[in-house]
Amino acid sequence: MAKRHRKAKEWEKSLKHVFDEIDIALEIEYGNRFDRHPARAAHGSTSSREMDGLFNVGASYSAGFGSRFGPGYVVDTRLSTLQRVPKKLKLELRDQVQAMLIEKLPAAFPGKHLHVDKERSHLRIHGDLSL
Repeated sequence: MAKRHRKAKEWEKSLKHVFDEIDIALEIEYGNRFDRHPARAAHGSTSSREMDGLFNVGASYSAGFGSRFGPGYVVDTRLSTLQRVPKKLKLELRDQVQAMLIEKLPAAFPGKHLHVDKERSHLRIHGDLSL
């Protein structure tokens, strides 16, 4: 099993903290608009924001093949509901997540020049990803 570099773990821990803050904000603003999936725990009732509530905001690293922005993190905002979520609301959520990332990333990664851009139907965090 390959070991991950300590600084890479720290980077992703900081990024997860930002996503957790965004998750909480989305829960407060939109959490009552939809019924949570029946198999999903109530917001704040588990030790991980990924596992509870209506929202799961996260990202996965992408080498950037086919992207005009190159390497970065592809941001995913999921709603855990069985109800239909209107496309207009999905776009509104994407825009709101983008605005919150633009606001929060500089404090989480001081001195880094990171950008958050729309790419197809998702967001991409790119720029100075150096450790």
